[in-house]
Amino acid sequence: MNTLTGYLRQAGTALRFLFFATLVLGVAYPLAVFGAGQLIAPYQANGSIIKDSSGAPAASALIAQAAANDSGAQDPKWFHARPSAVKWDPASSSASNLGPNDPKLLDAVAANRSAVAAAEGITEDQVPADAVTASGSGLDPDISPAYAKLQLARVAAANGLSTDTVASLVEQHTSSGVLSFLGQPSVNVTALNLAVAAAAPPSQPAQSK
Repeated sequence: MNTLTGYLRQAGTALRFLFFATLVLGVAYPLAVFGAGQLIAPYQANGSIIKDSSGAPAASALIAQAAANDSGAQDPKWFHARPSAVKWDPASSSASNLGPNDPKLLDAVAANRSAVAAAEGITEDQVPADAVTASGSGLDPDISPAYAKLQLARVAAANGLSTDTVASLVEQHTSSGVLSFLGQPSVNVTALNLAVAAAAPPSQPAQSK
């Protein structure tokens, strides 16, 4: 009888602890973290969602989107992000896992360099490194200011905008200060393309290059 009573007492203690832990760790703690996130950094806590000119959610500033037209080719209207080993699919974020001496990587870099040079009307030696190499996630929305400036003329012409207007948009979306303190200045392509779309004349049809 004493043994049974001891088992029941232990079981009761375990159940009370389970109930208490569930309330604290499964309810109170998640709510506290959620509340702190909404209070301190609601933009980041909600996925860094950026909106279009109508105020509707359009994309996450943390994820690059394919700047492709209906045929699947890179659309000249938009700034292009870095190459993606996962074709900009958020469900399969990954790097290419190809070593620096892998012939497949070297071939991909060469092909990307030729494609960028042809699209921008420059020589291959003028193509920056981030234009031909994928990021570790395959979804990095940031490119170097050099690569953004390389695309200025094409994007401006395709959207009926002046190069000065597009250059100003690039400048506005180039990180500086605290954001670039631990690294190098970068340009968020996702946010920049939304700004280009908002600035483009609504009656101006896109011109293919």
